Amino acid sequence: MTDAGRRTPGGALLVVGDVVTDVVARHRTPLAPATDTAAAIRTLPGGAGANAACWAARSGHPDVRLLGRVGTESAGWHERALTGAGVRPLLVPDPEAPTATVIALVDAAAERTFLTDGGAVLRLCPADWSAGLLDGVAALHLSGYLFFAAPSRAAALLALRDARAAGIPVSVDPASAAFLAELGPGRFLEAVAGASLLLPNADEARLLTGAPDAEAAARELSRRVPLVAVTLGAAGALVAEAGTVTARVAAPAVPPERRVDSTGAGDAFTGAFLAARLAGADPAEAAGAGCAAGAEAVTVVGGRPPSV
Repeated sequence: MTDAGRRTPGGALLVVGDVVTDVVARHRTPLAPATDTAAAIRTLPGGAGANAACWAARSGHPDVRLLGRVGTESAGWHERALTGAGVRPLLVPDPEAPTATVIALVDAAAERTFLTDGGAVLRLCPADWSAGLLDGVAALHLSGYLFFAAPSRAAALLALRDARAAGIPVSVDPASAAFLAELGPGRFLEAVAGASLLLPNADEARLLTGAPDAEAAARELSRRVPLVAVTLGAAGALVAEAGTVTARVAAPAVPPERRVDSTGAGDAFTGAFLAARLAGADPAEAAGAGCAAGAEAVTVVGGRPPSV
């Protein structure tokens, strides 16, 4: 094994995470309480884990796999969408719970607010995991949403344990500042102990550390996790290692008229960052690839790469 979160090129990326049905409502005017607000509404495949997997495939990684739990009512649709994006789906149909659903309210500035129903995502359980899923895998990525319910947290912890035993680096995206606050930062950090790469946004990083700014938070987190990449939205990203910020990476400028939806921009960063690391990039180079993908993501509706 090489340095944190990096493997010799050639192995698969296995993502364990959420597969979601997104209902994206783009409203150009402020929401009008107790009456109608005009919006352009689309139903799309999404989920932080699934989105990251698709962006990793889009970024050129030839073998991306996704383990997730979905409702039987939409399993086929999600499987086809993942396959079409170049991801090998390893989906567990749930006969009792529907696929997770997120309503994304996207305003005129392309900023999104989520209403989230975890559905089948949070019912992923240890019985859905097998150490054999790590065969041929060079890196494991866990979506932070898994840590917010007992069954899926148990599955994530088992996957993390087996990956560490096999010498496979593990990355984690904390996923949601609101859900992190509910779980508790200390409990989350205890759960992800042993991960080699953490990929929070600035709000999540500050929440996890109590630090006053993203740079201080990145330094603090990198004392607990060997490599940390903190996304800063349009300002780019910070990379920190062993208590030191080692890189500040700018994001490509996106003209306001091209910004349509920020949903999935962080997932795009994650997927491209992981693909770059698996191809041999150093952390700063990987962050550059992540920022480029994030900039592209805000120009399309939904959290997945544009169709080609």
